[in-house]
Amino acid sequence: MGDGAAERLFGDRLPLAERYVEHLVTTGVERGLIGPREAPRVWERHVLNCAVVAELVPDSARLVDVGSGAGLPGIPLALARPDLQVALVEPLARRVEWLDEVVADLGLSIAVDRGRVEETAVRRRWEGADVVTARAVAPLARLAGWALPVLRTGGSLLAVKGAGASAEIARDAAAVRKLGGGDPRIEQCGAGAVDPLTTVVVVERVRGAGRPVRRNVR
Repeated sequence: MGDGAAERLFGDRLPLAERYVEHLVTTGVERGLIGPREAPRVWERHVLNCAVVAELVPDSARLVDVGSGAGLPGIPLALARPDLQVALVEPLARRVEWLDEVVADLGLSIAVDRGRVEETAVRRRWEGADVVTARAVAPLARLAGWALPVLRTGGSLLAVKGAGASAEIARDAAAVRKLGGGDPRIEQCGAGAVDPLTTVVVVERVRGAGRPVRRNVR
C-alpha cells in the first residue's frame, strides 16, 4: 500500500513505524526474526496487516501479544494506538533480546516478558487483560487454551489468521466453547488500507472452563 494508508494508521508516529520497519529488514533479518524474502514486503504483509487490527481493540485496552516473535502484531498496534497498554510475551531469548532493543530504540512504553503465556507465573502477571493478540502462533483450540485464562470476562482473543480461518473455526469451535470462549467469528480489517484484508478470528471469554471466572482485584 502507499504512504497514505500508513499515514492514516500511524499519524504522527509514522516516523517510529518507519524506524521499526528498518529494524525488521536489517537486524530482524540478520537475527532470523524475519525471512530474507519477506524484507521487500514488510510494510504491506506484516506492519500494515497488523496495525489494522486496531479496529477491533477497545479504547485504553490492556493488550497482551502472545508468541510475539518480531513484535507482530503488538508493536504495530502500540504505534497505531498510543492509548493501549501493551505487553509482548515471547519464549525465545534471542527474540526477547531483539524486542528489548527495538522497544528501547523506539522509546515505547511496552513491557517485554520472556516466557510462555500458558506458564502459571506468566499468566498471573498479565491476567485480567482486555485483549490477547496472536499471529501465526498455534491452531485456534490450543491458542484459546492459552489465551482465554489471561483475559477478563468479556475480553477478546484476536487471532490473525489466513485463508484457512473458516475451516479452523469449524474444526475447533466446540473445543473453544468448552474452554470458556464464545462462538468464534471472523472479522475482516483494513478496508482501504490493505489488500487483501486482514482476517481475524475473534473469541470472547464468556466464562471459565467449567467454572465461574474470578475477577482480579487490582
